[in-house]
Amino acid sequence: MIKLTIDGKMIEVKEGTTVLRAAEQAGVVIPTLCNHPHLTPYGGCRLCLVEVEGFRTLQPSCTLPASNNMVVRTDTPKIHAARKFVLSLIFSERNHFCPYCQVSGGDCELQNNAYLEGMTHWPIQPNWQRYEVDASHPYIIIEHNRCILCRRCVRACGELVGNFTLGFAERGAASILQADLGIPLGESTCVSCGMCVQVCPTGAIIDRSSAYQGLDKNVERIETVCQGCSVGCGLTVVIRDNRLLRIEGNWDAPINQGLTCEIGRYKPLYDDRKRIETPMIRRAGKLTPTTWEEALAEVSLHFDHDDAAAIASSRLSVESLHVLKQIFKGKTGIIETSSVISGGQITEGKLSELEKADCMLVIGTDLAENQQVAGFMVKRAVQSGAELVVIDTIPNSFDGIASHTLKAGDLAPILQGLMAAITKLNLAKAQTNIKPWDVLGTFTAKTGIQVDAILAAAQAVGSAKQVAIIYGERLVTSAAETISLLMDLALVSGAVDGEHSSVIGVKGEANGLAASLMGFNTLTVPTGACYVAMGDAAITEDLIKTIQTTTFLVAQASYVSELTERADVVLPAAIWAEESGHFINLEGTIQQTSVILEASPQVKTNTKILTALAQKMGIKISTDWQTPLHTGKSPVVLHNQ
Repeated sequence: MIKLTIDGKMIEVKEGTTVLRAAEQAGVVIPTLCNHPHLTPYGGCRLCLVEVEGFRTLQPSCTLPASNNMVVRTDTPKIHAARKFVLSLIFSERNHFCPYCQVSGGDCELQNNAYLEGMTHWPIQPNWQRYEVDASHPYIIIEHNRCILCRRCVRACGELVGNFTLGFAERGAASILQADLGIPLGESTCVSCGMCVQVCPTGAIIDRSSAYQGLDKNVERIETVCQGCSVGCGLTVVIRDNRLLRIEGNWDAPINQGLTCEIGRYKPLYDDRKRIETPMIRRAGKLTPTTWEEALAEVSLHFDHDDAAAIASSRLSVESLHVLKQIFKGKTGIIETSSVISGGQITEGKLSELEKADCMLVIGTDLAENQQVAGFMVKRAVQSGAELVVIDTIPNSFDGIASHTLKAGDLAPILQGLMAAITKLNLAKAQTNIKPWDVLGTFTAKTGIQVDAILAAAQAVGSAKQVAIIYGERLVTSAAETISLLMDLALVSGAVDGEHSSVIGVKGEANGLAASLMGFNTLTVPTGACYVAMGDAAITEDLIKTIQTTTFLVAQASYVSELTERADVVLPAAIWAEESGHFINLEGTIQQTSVILEASPQVKTNTKILTALAQKMGIKISTDWQTPLHTGKSPVVLHNQ
């Protein structure tokens, strides 16, 4: 620990802390523009200049390490003159027509800092160059006239997402933000995560949907949990007048630390499916509006039979799944692959293990399509020098950044071959009965992969200090032998060492793990009455094929779809933003979502619909949903956030 003085305050900070962070700890405000707490200090804008005793010139506090007995001043005439000069240069460099900017009035950091310095104008003649607006992207607009060249967006794209789509062309005043090699953003390698929008301090990069919809002082911000997949990212949802304006990553959420993807940030804003506003019953071949009392009475008449079954989406909350399970007494199936190995010999690890790994294996899943935030973490690790081995049965989006790619029609011989190769190289972290000469002798014939390729991958895995394994749906739906081989590989590679585990399974939809722990079966074709509780989940072709033989169909859903068009009774359910509930993410963290929007009068939450049905059927329902989660052997350790 070191001690320093800032504006007369003696404070103690850890060695390596910058002066800016030390000032924040002391409650001293130093204005910044290029700085962001989740990005590496850059020192580009020079707004955070401070006086340091013994230094001849002003120093940028964001990059200056604090030292013992340092004396710092942040509020002197010299500093304020420098700040005004810096701000004047920034304002004059581009076409900042503040009254016409959608973030003018409190949301623009440039404007706010100018007001803090008492500026009402800038004395330098503007450049008045023409800068184009890039509106090619479906979600994002780049307004170069308002760019201050802080490079926050570039750094976020690289440091947080690992994508490196954004960069700057030219130099000095001619510098211009560009995507890839100067193509429109909408045609670039952008993955639509929106992190550039979230970190932009001005109106240079904005969301299409939220522009001119309301400043921070006029909106409400509610923290919740993303239900787009099993990662369970923390979100901050911005609303006004019961409308979604935008969705941001919650910087304080321990799982994602502000990171979001297209599925969590933009998909909910652009969901144009037609809502179901009232219960409906099919009469004379046509769905007609009815009351809740009549709809539930009709449903209860058809489900007092042994052949009645239910199908659920694992986007439903734990509470909803728990009630549904009690109503149908075990005759419940799940529509999405949950990617859970129940009763395994290994306990799965946390996403934070990816930050420590110097070698990662991605097996049977494409992290660019599913669990994208986990994919961003993998890409960040690769950019930091970690080796990546992709093992799959089909082309994978991560093939291009992988050190080694191993592809075959069956995953089992690849896993067995990798263990044999690690053993042959004397790099195994645990004993195995595999005889390398037997396995590798037939390896190419079985997989089409050359032995040199598997040996090279084995060298990377075996020599790594910390290996992390991420597996997904194509492995879980494989034969039992493949799952057993994964567990063996985890031990041989050192991904599992005693109680420590760096094995992570991506578990389908938001509550895939909870559905598995509650005993929801593999989906079977129902032959009698079928109750389908989908909530706001998308309807798949597999589901439609599954329900074709049902004699009576009930759809508990939020949106009109082919499912509801086929149903005999339709029950309008709330969407993710209109109800609260608990979700268990892929690493076993139990989190609660928040109610963000008020639903229409005739729309009920999924849990309330199922509870009302149970009452109508005379079934006593337990509200203890936690006990069933712990009755079976879990592949993860469940814990509250």
